[in-house]
Amino acid sequence: MDGTRQPMETPTSRPKDSAARRAGLFLLLTAAATLVMVYARVSADADQPTLLESLRAIAASKAMYSLSGAARLISGVTLIAGAWFLLRTRVVLEGFGIPIVPYLFVASGAFTVESGVCALALAASAPGAHEAAALSAVDSSTEIVAYLRWLAGEIGFSIAGLALGVVAYRQWKAGGAIRRIAPASALIGIGMQFIWVDAATVMHRITGVAFFVWLIVIGVVLLTGRVERHFARD
Repeated sequence: MDGTRQPMETPTSRPKDSAARRAGLFLLLTAAATLVMVYARVSADADQPTLLESLRAIAASKAMYSLSGAARLISGVTLIAGAWFLLRTRVVLEGFGIPIVPYLFVASGAFTVESGVCALALAASAPGAHEAAALSAVDSSTEIVAYLRWLAGEIGFSIAGLALGVVAYRQWKAGGAIRRIAPASALIGIGMQFIWVDAATVMHRITGVAFFVWLIVIGVVLLTGRVERHFARD
């Protein structure tokens, strides 16, 4: 020992948390893939009152619907990757975060991937536009795939909302800019549970946009290292 006193480590002097930055990057990629998915799905106009009408719309816009399914699949993969890195951030490893949140995002991403795969299967199995116009009924296998696409998508969205509700508490405890995000996280998380209510169409659109914005905000916070500074001084 040379008797020289080592400087006290501060949040600004700590090495950057690369896991947090990678998590932020993947959340931003999730938001980007979600944007492409929504644009392509709306362009394909596949959300029709009946499955038969939806299949005709898919047949008429196979490329856009396929793009929507692929983007949905990718958004699930990037969400899983973001959650994987979240588990390795100092915020979680040092006990400041809530470990169940990344696991909820993993589950959400897995169901989103399944929904995307089913959407791609629907696009691949859809007949040509002329043949689809002559269809009078939908076979049982197509009905099952369509139902699984819907169910997996609803579950994935609902679980992501649950994750937001859980993380809101920890954001509030963190203080600073992170605390200001907490009420929005809680409200969005609760609103996302209305995905199971068919009559709440307007709510679905609002929470969908809100979750997209949340991914961007949290992604930027993680990517820039702001979350480390706030949790470090908690």
